[in-house]
Amino acid sequence: MTIKELREKGWIILECISGSKAYGLNTPTSDTDIKGVFLLPKEEFYGLNYIPQIANETNDIVFYEFNRFMELLSVNNPNILELLNTPSESTIYKSPVFDKLKSEYFLSKICSKTFGKFALSQIKKAKGLKKKIVNPVAKERKSILHFCFINHEQGSISLLKYLEIKNWKQENCGLVNIPHMQNIFGLYYSDEKIYKGIMKSEIANEISLSSIPKNAKQEALFYFNKDGYSSYCREYREYWDWVEKRNESRYENTQHHGKNYDAKNMMHVFRLLEMAIEIAKEKKVNVKRPNRDFLLKIKSGEFDYDYLLNLANEKQKELEIAFETSNLPEKPNFEKINRLTFEIRKKLYEKRI
Repeated sequence: MTIKELREKGWIILECISGSKAYGLNTPTSDTDIKGVFLLPKEEFYGLNYIPQIANETNDIVFYEFNRFMELLSVNNPNILELLNTPSESTIYKSPVFDKLKSEYFLSKICSKTFGKFALSQIKKAKGLKKKIVNPVAKERKSILHFCFINHEQGSISLLKYLEIKNWKQENCGLVNIPHMQNIFGLYYSDEKIYKGIMKSEIANEISLSSIPKNAKQEALFYFNKDGYSSYCREYREYWDWVEKRNESRYENTQHHGKNYDAKNMMHVFRLLEMAIEIAKEKKVNVKRPNRDFLLKIKSGEFDYDYLLNLANEKQKELEIAFETSNLPEKPNFEKINRLTFEIRKKLYEKRI
């Protein structure tokens, strides 16, 4: 089933503008995100074709099946609580059955954890971008040879430097295991091609071992920093995957403001923490944000990362205190939610007969 089929057959029961436009944080370059709820046809819901979620290719249009929507509400998922409480000016269509769903049935002290967890994930994303920008990985991939060292005189030098001093080729080297010495090998050399070399190719992930003649002379001890090479390979892959998939407009904005962190993620940190504090104190979800100017200043990179991180820590403490003193229930009334889920689905199916 596709979003087009949902629309054509009238199975959409809630459709809202979400994201920055619902928060009141949109700018001229903001996209329009859509979230909503659909009802799965009875034969598919009761059969083997249950579909919990349908989205377009870019994931900026997402619809949740009614049961999945209710399930996520029952665990105080921030995105779904926002969807339920979307302001009227951002609501495209809303079935009358949603009048039966009151926020008070769902809001609980669980929000302290769910909103806090989302906020923490945004901090990690912002910090992850900072790390990638400050520590770029060169496009030319290093080989095993860059992570190998040789004992030399009273210390050690890199293998590449050692080969340069000796005027040797890695292809003519031979390595052999040394018992009880992990990642340390005996190094041999011959001008004739009797050894397998240190590596078979530039993209090899393991060193090569050779058969060594009994009378061959060991030239040096060879150390392979295998853990260092594995870490480098992971960082190289993650960095260039990120370069390929990154949102260029957000990256350019980050480069423009020069603070080296994803300011949009940091903006959402404060949005989430402040929404959670409001839930604890006011028992309602305020989707449209009252402090638009402050949040957009964060997004534009007007504040240093460390300043925002300290401020976020203070907000986190405020959140914890707010929920400790709140008279919200510890968790939602699952029996009531279960009953409502059944009654609303039953009513919606009856309307289509």
